[in-house]
Amino acid sequence: MSQLRGDYKSVWNSLSGSKEDAYLVVSGYTDEDKFHADAEDTVDILRDTIGVHAEDTFLEIGCGVGRVGRVLSPFVRHWIGCDVSANMLRLAGRRLLGLTNISLQEISGYDLQPIPDASVDAVYTTVVFMHLEEWDRYNYVCEAMRVLKPGGRFYCDNVDLASPAGWEVFHNSLGYRAGDRPAYISKCSTHPEIEAFLKHAGFADVKVAGRLNFWVYGWGRKPQ
Repeated sequence: MSQLRGDYKSVWNSLSGSKEDAYLVVSGYTDEDKFHADAEDTVDILRDTIGVHAEDTFLEIGCGVGRVGRVLSPFVRHWIGCDVSANMLRLAGRRLLGLTNISLQEISGYDLQPIPDASVDAVYTTVVFMHLEEWDRYNYVCEAMRVLKPGGRFYCDNVDLASPAGWEVFHNSLGYRAGDRPAYISKCSTHPEIEAFLKHAGFADVKVAGRLNFWVYGWGRKPQ
């Protein structure tokens, strides 16, 4: 029996049984230097959108093996990596060994229930929405609103369906028959979707932008 897309815990544990498998499914490569360089690029985007401050507690939804956390954590007070997969978190713990201002938290795949209300300064999720159903994307946006302090900031991204490269991602998946599509297959977003999610969740100062003719990303602030 094939896995259901929405059974995130089962899907992502099965995809991350080894370090190599986890790296490949997260990024498509296993080179640690490229992992670090791509994480630096993500941190630069966070600086340009929601800001990165030394006093911040940052939370990542879908932290995987700690690719971004390893680079971001030295610049913030505390970094919390949340993931649905116990295997991913085990590998993240190894990669982040020696960092004293981090926490790792297994979550259900649908919410951030272990995280208290109004407890963090910034929430972000990167290269994750593509693996989620739209309803679950929106629920994480709502959960980000819940766990953020007043004035806290949120960032999310996905492949942009309306971009040339994003359309290619979509078009390349047309060859699968309905019952044969992998549970982890990428599903794109659009600028209006990201904007609608953030605004309906109650975020203020919502902005949506594109990058490299491939990504759409949005960010906003929890009202005071």
